[in-house]
Amino acid sequence: MNLFSYDINEKYTTAVAYFSMEFAIDQALKIYSGGLGFLAGSHMRSVFDLKQNTIGIGMLWSFGYYDQSRNENRTLRPQYTRKHYYFLEELDVKVTVKIHGENVVVKAFLVRPDIFGTAPIILLSTDTPENDYLAQTITHKLYDGNERTRVAQEIVLGIGGTKVLEALNQSIDIYHMNEGHSLPLAYELYSRYKDMDEVRKHVVFTTHTPEKAGNEEHNIHFLHEMGFFANHSLETVREITGYKNDDNFSITVGALRAAKIANGVSKIHGIVANEMWANVENKCEIISITNAQNKKYWTDKTLIRALDEHEDYEVIARKKHLKKVLFEVVANQTGKLFNPEVLTIVWARRFAEYKRPGLLKYDIDRFVKLIKNTERPIQVIWAGKPYPTDHGAMEIFNELVHMSHHYHNMAVLVGYELHLSRLMKEGSDVWLNTPRITREASGTSGMTASMNGSVHLSIDDGWHPEFALDGKNSFTIPALDHRLPIEEQDRIDNKNLMDILENKIIPTYYDEPAKWVEIMKSAMTDVEFQFNSGRMVAEYYLNMYDYKS
Repeated sequence: MNLFSYDINEKYTTAVAYFSMEFAIDQALKIYSGGLGFLAGSHMRSVFDLKQNTIGIGMLWSFGYYDQSRNENRTLRPQYTRKHYYFLEELDVKVTVKIHGENVVVKAFLVRPDIFGTAPIILLSTDTPENDYLAQTITHKLYDGNERTRVAQEIVLGIGGTKVLEALNQSIDIYHMNEGHSLPLAYELYSRYKDMDEVRKHVVFTTHTPEKAGNEEHNIHFLHEMGFFANHSLETVREITGYKNDDNFSITVGALRAAKIANGVSKIHGIVANEMWANVENKCEIISITNAQNKKYWTDKTLIRALDEHEDYEVIARKKHLKKVLFEVVANQTGKLFNPEVLTIVWARRFAEYKRPGLLKYDIDRFVKLIKNTERPIQVIWAGKPYPTDHGAMEIFNELVHMSHHYHNMAVLVGYELHLSRLMKEGSDVWLNTPRITREASGTSGMTASMNGSVHLSIDDGWHPEFALDGKNSFTIPALDHRLPIEEQDRIDNKNLMDILENKIIPTYYDEPAKWVEIMKSAMTDVEFQFNSGRMVAEYYLNMYDYKS
């Protein structure tokens, strides 16, 4: 079956299947939670732009991640609504995977390239009457909190996806695991090749996080019972995975041993990943390919036209218009009228403790003084989805909501998905990024913000050091010793953040508007080539897919 609606570029003929738990390709298709999905979405768009021979393999989540709504007191309420997608094409193929000894039917749907301008993407679902209710729920919720369900999801993605490709007569050269969720595909391929050295020739792996929570571990006996290893004997599993005595199975270690090559997602993360996994025997080489985003999708075309025509007044006018569009959402959600003339700071991404959404208000007295300043006012907007069972992150979100009730120029928005993300990047003046040092593998929201003239104010981590010219295209919070106690890190980072805001950003915005526009323009220009995902997907072909170990 021909899944492509375009002719393959002869530079990119190696046939690739790109496996990802989430894809953010359009607001209408809610099968993503955050940065991993945003990255995968831009990857698929640039595959289409460059006409590469790549197919996406993902999951059709019946209820998505969750819909972010509010309780009566305006705090966050996760809500689950069944989704219906009439633009998907149900494929005439069904495969069976064995999960915990039971046969589970997996059906497949196709996102054709011409619908959203992406690579062809196959989405898998177990939500069919042929399965019992428990099996149907496997593809209900992205990142289900139940361990058995999570592992079942990984089996469906890895083994089910591989079987669907085979049933569709797709001849695949490279299986790309975007994170370790799809690792079972390697053991399904072992059933085909009977030799792990042969399997490795066809598998590559991208690791995205130095966070322990992002590097799953499970008991090997539990995984074996679930069918994670494609129903090979435990003796065989221990032999092919290298876990001959250890029962604590790391998904990331398994992926590093099953791939011919792996990559971290920024230059710093490549170093960190090599340090993290230095003691792992028989792992593949880990290189760096820095994440990127699809410029064509994310940038405001009128703003870019003004930049290209060197008309500063048009850049300023367009940015004010984009701020007004964002502020309509603020007014609709919060009843607050924001002013497009006022410096507007946005913190928006997945709500997680290590990303420190509350760092700006760490020194509460200093923050209140800043937020109450009427001579040089600021406006601050937060948005993002915490993991629904991450009670610490939920508490931070709700704390910000309660605090915002006391200030007319502070807002917390819900519904942080593709559409709102785009509006916030277009309508902000400053994009704030505050992860703990060494704990952000890349981050990509600042890239798309910079593409829209929002100045990146960031910890010196992830992609930022590869881009930043402090005071020229962005502002950098100085690096500190990551071995310091967390409380001390927060205190120092907050002080440095506030110093930059009070002494550099706010004075420049109000007292030197021409200089501020130059910083905006430099951000838009400097981010354009190196952090456009066309560069990234070309590097994957050159350095990963066509790599000969």
